[in-house]
Amino acid sequence: MKNYKVFHRTWWKLNPEWPDGREPCIGRSYHISWASTEEEARSICKEWNKTHLPGHLADQAEYTKV
Repeated sequence: MKNYKVFHRTWWKLNPEWPDGREPCIGRSYHISWASTEEEARSICKEWNKTHLPGHLADQAEYTKV
């Protein structure tokens, strides 16, 4: 059974009126994978984050229990 949903999303949005040109904003989540255990979910996140730089908007992989 797949108990964890792994996804990525940004934590900022562009806004030239804010310092550094961005303001806090939880972005839409994009599905990456499903995991059976929390350990597996963490591993998937680490692998995804290794190959995808977070960039200016801090796009990061994360997971949630479903």
